[in-house]
Amino acid sequence: MPDSTKDTPTIPAERRRRISLTQTRTVPDPIRLARYIRAPEIGPKVLFFSGGTALRDTSRVLTEYTHNSVHLITPFDSGGSSAVLRDAFPMISVGDLRNRLMALADTHLLGHPEVYRLFNTRLDKQAEASRLRARLDAMVAGTDALVAAVPTPLRKLIRNHLGFFAEHMPADFDLRGASIGNLILAGGYLNNRSDIDAVIFLFSKLVAVRGVVRPVVDSNLHLSAELEDGTVLIGQHVITSGDSRLSAPIRELRLTTVIEAPEQLAEVEIDARTAELIDEAELICFPVGSFWTSVVACLLPSGVGSAVARAECPKIYVPNCGEDPEQLGLPPHEQVRVLLEHLRRDAGEDTPTELLLHFVLVDSSRADYAGGLDIDSIEAQGVEVIDTPLISDKTAPLIEPRRLVELLLSLV
Repeated sequence: MPDSTKDTPTIPAERRRRISLTQTRTVPDPIRLARYIRAPEIGPKVLFFSGGTALRDTSRVLTEYTHNSVHLITPFDSGGSSAVLRDAFPMISVGDLRNRLMALADTHLLGHPEVYRLFNTRLDKQAEASRLRARLDAMVAGTDALVAAVPTPLRKLIRNHLGFFAEHMPADFDLRGASIGNLILAGGYLNNRSDIDAVIFLFSKLVAVRGVVRPVVDSNLHLSAELEDGTVLIGQHVITSGDSRLSAPIRELRLTTVIEAPEQLAEVEIDARTAELIDEAELICFPVGSFWTSVVACLLPSGVGSAVARAECPKIYVPNCGEDPEQLGLPPHEQVRVLLEHLRRDAGEDTPTELLLHFVLVDSSRADYAGGLDIDSIEAQGVEVIDTPLISDKTAPLIEPRRLVELLLSLV
């Protein structure tokens, strides 16, 4: 039989050429979107740098169009249920990871709605410690109704991780308001020698997560913010607290190793897998959410800016519509400046804007941008503004998730 490969011409490496194509797109693009809906399992790799809950509804809509989105999450939260876990164990915050896993989970056909319900359950905030411990023990034993409803062998896996956590938690651990999903993830994390990838992989299979969720780094660190008036705030829960406004705008965001010692600054680098996910992205989005503690925090580790600059795909920023307490004194054009500044700290100060950020999505007719919307000042930085309806009557003053998803995917 003849060898057909002999007839295939081989182009020497020195003669290979990279070309750039300029395209005109309609946004939203109904033909492109219809194609994604027909086959979401082969949908585009849209990557988000985010954290918290601001992208939860958008993530649910996203799964209708693609099962290949990538979510790099900040693991530095120091409040709520995550804070109690991090006080007890040297570990990253798992709360935002759990939240995004649940947002991307299939609760109907392929996933397990019983696991979904269990992961989203919180223990009573008002109950006595003895009652809460008794319920945790019942879950470990498999006699609690929520755990008993989970089919085997999934039930055994969950009981194993929850049991590992219960066995190792301190005697004075505060279970009030604890997220069961966080406790299971923490147990799996500790039981797998602090390998968060192994735990996320397991639970992604349990609830059929339609996307990739990963901490931007797997490091037990905290956020430190220096304000314009010299005040230093330690811990994400303090920086983003809704109880009191910042006394001045944020000047600098840093990583620190110990929450009690802001002077102990940390240097951390993304691993090869995170760099690969950024390199392979078909679109990169810096989305709505807490500007400093969700978006900028993801850019602090070494390697992020360089990977973004290397990625040959559209890069988009979506400012918050309305007030974000963290954005005190920071209108959208200043937010763009801060994003570019942080990306260049890693990619290099002379990195062209066209390698870091292409578009900013705004809705000038309906959104109320804190500090005002200055489109000319955004475009003066080398970034194109797409001014389009993002807010609906139903979601005002917030962005309508489906409109955002359809606009982003039309740019892939």
